[in-house]
Amino acid sequence: MRKSGLLIVFILGLIFGGCGGGKGSAPAARSVTIKGSDTMVILGQRWAETYMKEHPDKRIQVTGGGSGTGIAALINGGTDICEASRPMKDKEKAMVRTRHGKDVVETSVALDGVAIYVPESSPIKSISMAQLKSIYTGTITNWRDVGGKDQRIVVYSRENNSGTYVFFKEHVLKNEDFARDVQTLPGTAAVVNAVSKDPASLGYGGIAYASGIRPLAVKSDDASEGVKPTLDTVEAGTYPLSRHLYFYTVGPPTGEIKAFIDWVLSPEGQKICEAVGYYPLNRS
Repeated sequence: MRKSGLLIVFILGLIFGGCGGGKGSAPAARSVTIKGSDTMVILGQRWAETYMKEHPDKRIQVTGGGSGTGIAALINGGTDICEASRPMKDKEKAMVRTRHGKDVVETSVALDGVAIYVPESSPIKSISMAQLKSIYTGTITNWRDVGGKDQRIVVYSRENNSGTYVFFKEHVLKNEDFARDVQTLPGTAAVVNAVSKDPASLGYGGIAYASGIRPLAVKSDDASEGVKPTLDTVEAGTYPLSRHLYFYTVGPPTGEIKAFIDWVLSPEGQKICEAVGYYPLNRS
């Protein structure tokens, strides 16, 4: 009987000891993983850095790879939060439901204007949506056809795994194919770098990356005034390429994931949007 009693005491000690009863036995905080949009990666990393400074016991891991990569990771259970610069498609949401038995929850976390990049030396000040479509589908190939010099347009785009690529194809090309000579680059920073060094070039990407180049005013049609991507025009939706940036989770976020997302949506978290170069959902 005495041995049995000691055994029971020992087992109970293991059970309660494993529940973090002592100060030194508290388990390490679980990391929240965020994966996806290259457009959003600098914003996600700044959010994570600031949040972890204020909550030293929390861990937020942020990686890029493109919206498509983040969506695939969400489907496969490889990330807690997917960052996406485009809305998830119905078939992608259905895959999450089939795999996990839960619906995808979409949370808008910031605003962006897809900027049309030209070198700072370019004489072009504005461009219409129709002209953009013609350039990217290969109908227009010379700057003289849109008010520039007589020189071939060097056209840059994002790779097809990019949410910005999908957004641009849907909203500018109306789902037509990109021309064969459009050069694809693996990230927005690479597009900005290429455009900044080539006086005959044109590219596109998130407004936060518009450094060393000049964003064009964009016209909805040839008769309209050009509109630049600013906080006012993106917030009002008058800039033709305004969009939301998203977090996606499998089911409603809970625990550490919910705490982080709630903080991102707070006035403090939203201020970081402007600090990075994007726009908050609501002005404080």
